[in-house]
Amino acid sequence: MTATAIVTGASRGFGRAVSAELCGTGMRVVGVARNPADLDEVRDSLGENFIAVRCDATEPWLAERLIEEHAPTVMVLCAGAMPSMRPLQQHTWESFSRSWHADVRHVFEWVGAALRHPLAPGASVIALSSGAALRGSPLSGGYAGAKSTIRFVTSYAAEESQRAGLGISFISLLPQLTPLTDLGAAAVAAYADAAGVDVDTHVASMGDVVTPELVGRSVTSLAGASSKGAYALTAAGLRPLD
Repeated sequence: MTATAIVTGASRGFGRAVSAELCGTGMRVVGVARNPADLDEVRDSLGENFIAVRCDATEPWLAERLIEEHAPTVMVLCAGAMPSMRPLQQHTWESFSRSWHADVRHVFEWVGAALRHPLAPGASVIALSSGAALRGSPLSGGYAGAKSTIRFVTSYAAEESQRAGLGISFISLLPQLTPLTDLGAAAVAAYADAAGVDVDTHVASMGDVVTPELVGRSVTSLAGASSKGAYALTAAGLRPLD
């Protein structure tokens, strides 16, 4: 029987790369995203092993429904909102808190569902945090704090899994900022402007960068292994944080 993964935020960026990598291993991937055109493009690219689900990943009870329907052995939580890139004093509370309402809420909903309707023992839930959770991100409002909270929520879920003897791994992955996604490109452009340099100069100063494909391979290496805790990801590879 073909194993199944669920990937949120599957239509672009890291979520798309993770979906491609998991499909490449022979898994069936249920990809969740809001944009139908982008999602259809991923389905056309990846073929019949990719099942497109057009929904907002923060929608209550969506996680329970898809867990019951597909019985995944891997869940990868990549969904999130594009933060507004501006100095603190130019944010409204709505723009500042955008990542909390999208990124954090969807992780909260999905890890809770994985505990209430337990995945099979040995299953893995991998939540995408960010390197910003370690270093901050002064131009993206509450983004860094939201990503730090994702790491905390994932660790809380791991404790609950252990306490209940569920055998589910909960892992957070913190990729370094990269210009190779839409979100990363917007952030790099904003920080280049703040530094008074052009984007190419700023990107060159970053050295080797994380690619979406590296994120996909890293997720695959963590899923189903004896991995636990949190991992930073740079171009040099994975580094355990706890």
